[in-house]
Amino acid sequence: MDTSRRPVVLIWELTQACELTCDHCRADAQPERHPDELTTREGKRLLEQARGFSEGQLVVLSGGDPLKREDAVELVEYGDEIGLRVTMTPSGTTSLTTENVRRLADAGLRRMALSIDGATPETHDGFRGEEGSFDETVRAAADARAVGLPLQINTTVCASTVDELSEIAELVDELDAVLWSVFFLVPVGRGALLDSVTPERAELAMEWLHDVSGERSFAVKTTEAPHYRRVGVQRAEGDAGTSRRAGVTAGDGFAFVSHKGDVYPSGFLPLSAGNVREESVVDIYRNADMFRRLRDPDELRGKCGACEYRALCGGSRSRAYAETGDPFGTDPLCVYVPDGYDDA
Repeated sequence: MDTSRRPVVLIWELTQACELTCDHCRADAQPERHPDELTTREGKRLLEQARGFSEGQLVVLSGGDPLKREDAVELVEYGDEIGLRVTMTPSGTTSLTTENVRRLADAGLRRMALSIDGATPETHDGFRGEEGSFDETVRAAADARAVGLPLQINTTVCASTVDELSEIAELVDELDAVLWSVFFLVPVGRGALLDSVTPERAELAMEWLHDVSGERSFAVKTTEAPHYRRVGVQRAEGDAGTSRRAGVTAGDGFAFVSHKGDVYPSGFLPLSAGNVREESVVDIYRNADMFRRLRDPDELRGKCGACEYRALCGGSRSRAYAETGDPFGTDPLCVYVPDGYDDA
């Protein structure tokens, strides 16, 4: 896929409204919907724009809690009708009823992604800020399995969750998930108050995740941790110069549309490149200066710019911006130091 022409993943944040008060929430979600959210009509126009990337474009409906919108199922159905592959990341709340899971499946939803950030009700509910969230999530996973809806599990890695990853992996297996998506914390929104893992601990976690990916029935991917690819090449004794780039990073294979229509390279990189109320998301993704620069590894600075893995990895542009103010600077979570690099 030519990621200069189309994203691998386009995320639309339907709303920032949510019953949960999760410790890591990028959106700093609130109980009520914002009055300036894209309307149903505007949302359908956005989906039509996304169809302009290609038939079968992957669109993820996220939040907040997307089921806070009464038209969520209608939007899934419309996206499916016009040839998109639509998935959703609903919150583990009372909105995710057995009936709603069935309605989403009937509407053509291709996959449901649920978040599990602790291996027990106590740790998960503590992280999510809502008693009963763990049980609601596990029940919804069973409902998805019952209607044949493929399941993805998302987990946030930070200092308070990293020690439970092994137990969470067991749960991912038990829930019969097809993919475990492991998010390495970017300190934005409420997540700015959490402690990240150290670069050394992140490296060990990524090495362990590579082991897990070869041992389990589910696939493993990382979010905001593209050096997972570098770790894999090094473990296979591969050559960075000949390795084919895989995966996505902010603005390169990935785009995010906010509840108000602003287009960002990532939900964790709050630098707007335009708004879908004024121009097509296709034009913004392909032509906006920020997106074009993020797709050029020669724009990188600091340790990432000097790294022989910069075309394969590139570092998290979101974390670089959150922690240094420079979206092209060094990703502070990466422990790797290129040969001969001196930041003095």
